[in-house]
Amino acid sequence: MDGHVLGPVSVEVTGRKGAVGTTKVAALFGLLVTSPGCRCSRQEIAEILWEGEEGVGDRVDWVVRELRKRLGKDLVPHGGKSGFCTLRVPAGSVDYLRFLEGWRRAALLPLPERFEQLRAALEEWEEDEPLRGLIESGFRVRRERMRGERFAAVCDLLEAAWRSGKQKWFREESEKWYARSPRHPRIFQYYLIAHGWDMPQREFDRLVNQWRRHSGAPDAELQSVIDRLRGEAPRSGGTVLLPIPDQLPAEERRPVGQEDLVSALVDVVCEEQDAGRTALVLLSGMPGVGKSTVALHVARQLRERFPDGVLYTELNGFIDGEVRPTEPEQVLDGFLAALPPYSTVTGVQGKSAALRSALANRSALFVLDDAFNTKQVLPLLPGVGTCAVIITSRDELGGLCAQKRVHSHRMKLLRDEAALEVLQERVSEKDRSKYAVAFAELVQLCGNLPLALTVVERRLRDRPLQIIHGLVREMKKERAGLDALHLPEHDMSVRVALNSSVRALSEEARLLLWQLALHPGPSVAWEAVMDLGAEGEAMHADGVLGELVAANLVELHTDRYRLHDLVRAFARHHIPAPLGDEEAFEKATVRQVLEHQLQNVRACDRLLDRQRTLPIGEPDGVKVADLVDTQHALELLDKEYDTIRRGIELAVSQGAKRYIWLLPMALVTYQWRRGRLADALNDLGRAAEVAETAASPVDCAMVYRMLAGTRWRLEEFELAAGNLRRAVRLSRQDESERGRLSLARSLYALGITLRKQDRGTQAEENLRQSLALYREVLDPVGEAAALNGIGALHYDRGEYGEALHWCADALSVVERTVDRRGRADVLFTLAKVHVARYERDEAIALYRQACDIYQEQEYWPDEDKARRLFADVLVSAGSSQEAVEELERVLVLREQMGGTDVQEIRELLEGLR
Repeated sequence: MDGHVLGPVSVEVTGRKGAVGTTKVAALFGLLVTSPGCRCSRQEIAEILWEGEEGVGDRVDWVVRELRKRLGKDLVPHGGKSGFCTLRVPAGSVDYLRFLEGWRRAALLPLPERFEQLRAALEEWEEDEPLRGLIESGFRVRRERMRGERFAAVCDLLEAAWRSGKQKWFREESEKWYARSPRHPRIFQYYLIAHGWDMPQREFDRLVNQWRRHSGAPDAELQSVIDRLRGEAPRSGGTVLLPIPDQLPAEERRPVGQEDLVSALVDVVCEEQDAGRTALVLLSGMPGVGKSTVALHVARQLRERFPDGVLYTELNGFIDGEVRPTEPEQVLDGFLAALPPYSTVTGVQGKSAALRSALANRSALFVLDDAFNTKQVLPLLPGVGTCAVIITSRDELGGLCAQKRVHSHRMKLLRDEAALEVLQERVSEKDRSKYAVAFAELVQLCGNLPLALTVVERRLRDRPLQIIHGLVREMKKERAGLDALHLPEHDMSVRVALNSSVRALSEEARLLLWQLALHPGPSVAWEAVMDLGAEGEAMHADGVLGELVAANLVELHTDRYRLHDLVRAFARHHIPAPLGDEEAFEKATVRQVLEHQLQNVRACDRLLDRQRTLPIGEPDGVKVADLVDTQHALELLDKEYDTIRRGIELAVSQGAKRYIWLLPMALVTYQWRRGRLADALNDLGRAAEVAETAASPVDCAMVYRMLAGTRWRLEEFELAAGNLRRAVRLSRQDESERGRLSLARSLYALGITLRKQDRGTQAEENLRQSLALYREVLDPVGEAAALNGIGALHYDRGEYGEALHWCADALSVVERTVDRRGRADVLFTLAKVHVARYERDEAIALYRQACDIYQEQEYWPDEDKARRLFADVLVSAGSSQEAVEELERVLVLREQMGGTDVQEIRELLEGLR
């Protein structure tokens, strides 16, 4: 295809008719080429091609079909039901698009190459009037925009010529363009720079005053040139002193939610400047967190404090595609051109020294945006003085911080309120309320990342707000969610931003990030990361993890590592899998994750329940925490709980049977202590299904006992009894000592469950059988529990003497063991017996001992139950203040366990106070 719009419209395709002139088909081609992404809605086509007319839908269909017929379906594909017409433009096939691309590329080049690139781009303009002959008002607007783009490129070309020292060309071209556009401020500025130095003063003043009469007051940059030409002697060679540089790009977005950070950074720079020191500020953070936006906003607030100007450069440290990070020498060339006197030195070191010399008696502000590493930044820094440098980077630039006094700030994600503000900035109050739930979901799906939020806001801007529900559904699909955050036509893409960071990583770091994405999260302990790293050959996992943290792709929060959800999604779907057998490597990684969890949870469980033996085996290639005591074990599980639960889900999704049943079994004691019974019931239900085929009868019986214990705590006694009868049947299949012990435990659990169902005779029968078995296999902990259970049955019957007898025997046995929890259970039963016998003093002492042990062992549900009854006894004894203390502890426990029945306790406390 060969297309032209910088003049009369024409398009030719080999073997096809094409379009030319002012026909509607040619006009549609011109409209598409000059639209963002070469894409227009049917409504826009109708409004521009048939201006002021209604009911032109058929004509829109006709002109689209006609353009497709002339160019082919490859270039003009069917839009389906999208309501848009799109032109797929081959690279470099249209003069206007070649001009734009050349102009864009020029901005990334050093000065000499930039000059040549701009000249080549502007050669596409063979005529002054683009879209010639198309008279509709929509084209007049576009024509003015295109002329403005040409003028901007011409000014960039003149700037490049001036700074590159191409004085003859600069003088000739500035004169030519001044003759064509004498009122344009930048053209007039360049004309004065090129010719004003050799004008007589009267002629110079006449020219300036004439410009003022026609164009108004000069802007700051033009006025600076005028002032310098009036007050400074001309330089040899016909070049005047450069105006004070002010290179900050136009502000695109305000830093929503970052007001405190902006204020703090402004204060830091002012304090350093007032103290006569150079201020170095580093803004780091993950891709898309808003570093550049904050840096530019801070610079704009500070620009008046730096009389020698503001310089800005894009260092391209993490830009997608084939563009390499900008070489320091290229940046130094630009800075030295803006800060004379000029230097003839060569090489990075010489130019860096020249920059420091040029700044020795100046106060200038520098913004170094998107730095790649310390090596790129160091040559660009001023020496002593009152300059300031604001640096942004995705990397922590540890080397820079080690060598210089740097005020380093790692930017955080937005708070929910600020994130909502980004999404709703253009949304009415009515629609904010109407779609409140959907907006909140979008904030969560974007992970409060400013770039992601900005992309979503842009997607919603030109569409009916009703699509928000579809966008939420799309983003809930992990891979589709990343696609939804990709808007290349607006130069906004989370995927591209993350890709440019990942490309900068070492191979080992990319591999570890890929493995971390397989980890269920939401956070990972250092030891677990080290075990992950063991799967990679010759990987120094600790150093590699440090690389990921420094790159702000992994966050260290207190003592745990986290991946942002969008980083996790990108790593899963866009980081190439390791070479070789991808499936085998993935399985090995998942096994490493789950084995680490299993071995560490089991290590905790050994301290929480010393009686259970799980068929897990010894650790194989994973690190296990060195636990001190029960408290340490509970603290570790408190931190790891959410991650372990996700690990169970991962095991289920991968069909990893070993972990589907063993992880819940290792975790259940903790869940009981913390009152997480719904979680335990869900996990153990799946564990029981798998254990039926994957575990021995004795181990399967243990799963059913744990499931029954959970139902028991939920007061689902009938279901618990059913699970225990299954456990009894399974236990009877094994005649070994282990099988006899399993049967004893199953019968005991069934006995205490039947007691809860008021089936005392059957309960006692099962408890007596379990007692005999416990004595047979020499298990004193079980023996004490069975004795206590029989004592409780006598208590239920009002046989308090018998109850005391059995419980005293139980206490005698349990005191010969280290089973503190069993001792607390016996003391609790004895306390209730003494209350029934009106022996309050004895009961109070026993309750206090039992409650202290439950608290020490962190058995929250049992402590809650014991203290609640203890409070009643204290009230009856007239010790209301002590009862209040007990109930306050109960309130804390219930809030920690999810807030169930807290109102009852508050009402009791209110009555006692």
